[in-house]
Amino acid sequence: MPLINIRTIVNAPIERVFDLSRSIDAHMASTSGTREVAIEGKTTGLIGLGEEVTWQAKHFGVTQQLKIRLTEFERPLFFTDEMVDGAFASMKHTHLFKEISGLTEMTDEFRFQAPLWALGRIAERVFLTRYMRSFLIERNRILKDFAETDRWREFLDEQCVSPSS
Repeated sequence: MPLINIRTIVNAPIERVFDLSRSIDAHMASTSGTREVAIEGKTTGLIGLGEEVTWQAKHFGVTQQLKIRLTEFERPLFFTDEMVDGAFASMKHTHLFKEISGLTEMTDEFRFQAPLWALGRIAERVFLTRYMRSFLIERNRILKDFAETDRWREFLDEQCVSPSS
């Protein structure tokens, strides 16, 4: 099972980065290249523990759906979403956040397994791991831009990004 580990440093408060990362609306804005849209479950706002969302997107020229559920959640330190139904054999994405000298370190741990046994293992090695890494890096680049500029205000309100909420 491949593990993709990505670390991104963001010059913004940890609460803002955490909440942007779980914002359905920010997710859709950050994945416009694959035209991801929330079609079922939690389709707008901030997703929380136990909630589900079904994403529809175009990958490799094929429209696909992925239903995930938030299975772990401790604001503003981490949350985990896991596939309930979709194209992977399995998928678990842990989002970790740490404050370091006024900056936020955002770490993605993305574990997945392609379907189709041996054929899936070949796909993971040949192209799928590289594709998923690039997808996550680009998404993080855009979330970083949102967090470090006033763009975050499009997705979060003032109360949402304070430590007490």
